[in-house]
Amino acid sequence: MKMPEVEPLLASMTRALQEKIRTLPKAPAMVGIHTGGAWVAQALHTALGLSQPLGLLDISFYRDDFEGKGLHPRAKPSSLPFAVDDQHIILVDEVVMTGRTIRAALNELFDYGRPASVLLVTLVDIPLRELPIQPDVVGIRMDLQPGQRVKLAGPTPLTLKLIDRPSL
Repeated sequence: MKMPEVEPLLASMTRALQEKIRTLPKAPAMVGIHTGGAWVAQALHTALGLSQPLGLLDISFYRDDFEGKGLHPRAKPSSLPFAVDDQHIILVDEVVMTGRTIRAALNELFDYGRPASVLLVTLVDIPLRELPIQPDVVGIRMDLQPGQRVKLAGPTPLTLKLIDRPSL
């Protein structure tokens, strides 16, 4: 399977977000999930010219597999340089698959306050949900074969890679 170029996907996502932002009563804030989601969020934040600084979440402590896997060695602190209460939030991740990363991100986000709304944005949507979470803006939807994963490499340039993991 040939992987798509990221730049045209980001351009399409920017246009879709511009349409959604027009319907909001006030300018939104954007939050990227470390690491790939933060890279995508940075590109979208710049393209949209959002006035609020970009927020970053590291959901390491909020994962439902934290006790089994432990803390990732590259865990970073979260940074939300704006008030979350009553804020319209654009939450960005590079890949939405099971929904578990997004669940963890929402849990952390709500620990900071109660947003007015959350718009979920992803570069790649892989419809293998375990939780009822659906992105609002998608760069591309992909169906994968068993054992395949998509990885975003970056931050410059952003490229998508298909990884085949052999079956056990």
